[in-house]
Amino acid sequence: MTDLPLWLEAAGAVSAAGGLGVAKYRAPRLYWSTVGMPVASARFTWTYRSVMDVCDLTVQPSRLRAFMVRNVARREVQPVPPKVRRLRGTSTGLRVTLRLPAGLEPADVAAASERLRHAWGVHSVTVVETKPGFVELRMTGYDVLRRVRMPRKAQPRDLVVPVALREDGTPFVRDFRKVPHGLTLGANQSGKSMYQRNLVKGLAGLPVALVGIDCKRGVEQAGYAPRLSALATTSDDADRLLALVREMEERFDLIASHGVADLWELPAKARPVPVVVLVDEVAELFLTASKKDEERRERLVTSLIRLAQMARAVGIYLEVCGQRFGSELGKGATMLRAQLTGRVVHRVNDKQTAEMGLGDVAPDAVPVVTSIPPDRPGLAVAADASGGWSRIRTPQTTPADAVAACRKYAHLVPYLPALAPFRPPVPVVEPSAGGSLVRPFPVTE
Repeated sequence: MTDLPLWLEAAGAVSAAGGLGVAKYRAPRLYWSTVGMPVASARFTWTYRSVMDVCDLTVQPSRLRAFMVRNVARREVQPVPPKVRRLRGTSTGLRVTLRLPAGLEPADVAAASERLRHAWGVHSVTVVETKPGFVELRMTGYDVLRRVRMPRKAQPRDLVVPVALREDGTPFVRDFRKVPHGLTLGANQSGKSMYQRNLVKGLAGLPVALVGIDCKRGVEQAGYAPRLSALATTSDDADRLLALVREMEERFDLIASHGVADLWELPAKARPVPVVVLVDEVAELFLTASKKDEERRERLVTSLIRLAQMARAVGIYLEVCGQRFGSELGKGATMLRAQLTGRVVHRVNDKQTAEMGLGDVAPDAVPVVTSIPPDRPGLAVAADASGGWSRIRTPQTTPADAVAACRKYAHLVPYLPALAPFRPPVPVVEPSAGGSLVRPFPVTE
């Protein structure tokens, strides 16, 4: 068997390198699983102790350990890094579980995440505290937010809806029982509407009542009519629709009659269906053009604040969207915003808007929001009252996808007498154009 010419071997090596480069860009998951993960795992294993040392993530050993090392092992006493309890690879990165020694806390590791990222050559490192004394390093080998692919296991259930992907490769879910009320902010073309479409698409298949408030004459939410229990398209309609306050009071009477304190403690047969109120542009509810509108505005704001303060216990949840939401909207705006625990902020036009959404819950994330590029719609920062935050991106979902989901699950619309007068008319779907077997009558003089 003859050896291949050198030029042919060189051409094969160049082709293989080119193929890897194409795979790294076109199929990052495949590239990571075959090339990136073995390289990153080896780099982590060989450099772990030295990286921890230079990142100031080591502590001095205990006196007993120092005595045993010095007198029994006859070695030099060295600082102790966190102990690696588990190392496993995923389709997007690496997961490393560390046992923190006495003297280190999760905040110390989180502060060094950027240095760890560069030391191990990965795209990002996120630190998550799993239990006292243990943290998990979630490393991603590539930019998972460039082309969002939701995990297959991320499916809507109960009141938990996966709506986006975090930068560590895990799904970001909207859990209404843990975070009952949410606020979504973003400029035009930032992906705010796409976030709401993903939420509606996930909620459509769940046993909940959906209430829409879209004061832009319903241009955003009218297509969801087959799945909506109520829809308000003007401020006056919203004023009447927020008779949900009476529904809330009736549910409180029901809960009190059973001697419980929460909707979910009721027997399944007596438990009312949860209600999710979707407000598309909250500023339209606050703006007034005359003194007559001010009375309506006061009623609207008061009703929203009452729902935000008390409705969680009776299974009524708010999802509020807007471009800006601050004190300039008038009396009650700041009070309402304080009740909206979950915050998702997309690209904004000014720093003040970012501070409105995140300044009171995660001030460290404000610079991240202001640096979101305009060519990445759907990219946002998600935070809550715990102080933690993460970058997320919503998968591409067209209005037709959300409308199709609403039509598919139209049979799940529950009957609520308080909302029956506000049920939107369902548009008739015209059949697609095609050939007809019916011949027209001949035209005669």
